[in-house]
Amino acid sequence: MTAVDTESLRRDLTRRFRTSSRDLELAGRTVTLLMPANADELISESDFDRDERLPYWADLWPSARILADELAVMRLAGQRVLELGCGLGLVAIGAVLGGADVTVTDYYEEATQFATLNVAEATGKSITSRMVNWVELPRDLGKFDVVLASDVLYEHRYASLVANAIAATLVKGGEAIVADPGRIALKEFLDECESLGLENEADPRPFVDGEIKQTVTLWKIRWKT
Repeated sequence: MTAVDTESLRRDLTRRFRTSSRDLELAGRTVTLLMPANADELISESDFDRDERLPYWADLWPSARILADELAVMRLAGQRVLELGCGLGLVAIGAVLGGADVTVTDYYEEATQFATLNVAEATGKSITSRMVNWVELPRDLGKFDVVLASDVLYEHRYASLVANAIAATLVKGGEAIVADPGRIALKEFLDECESLGLENEADPRPFVDGEIKQTVTLWKIRWKT
């Protein structure tokens, strides 16, 4: 895997975006994320008109924080991990700290670039990144031991897309973990997983950060035996 030229990548991103930094505690260490200063500034009317695309990737969501904390203490050495919708890279950082070989994907190229930089600066490790549209999932994406997603079920049409992406990429005997705070497409997603031969187990976790209080459930998705 090619080492990341963090200086050049950071220089490019700070030239193209108005950015800010956010410090977070993860697995007993402080990690710093570079991120767009305001996600609303990235909204494109043409993107929205084409496929209702919005830059959710540019925000730091509680689901990503809960999932990253979980992954950072898991034993993932030797495991191939795929993330569906990488956002700013916090979940990928957790997976790398857990020892995994990580591939991140997102519909926005900018997200994969921020994630690549943040992982490299936080861990000193490189990840693989690809732009992926769930509507046209690449056939050469491969199979993975663990498939991850955090807070991706905010539109009804994503229920089937995410479930089918998991079914297409998860090895037999593997596990997907989908972190969700109760989005509108959750039940449809779980029903679709069931129809594809995947079972689920709910692991609810409380999240509190100042005035933000919610429950994020880690849905463990596995092939039925």
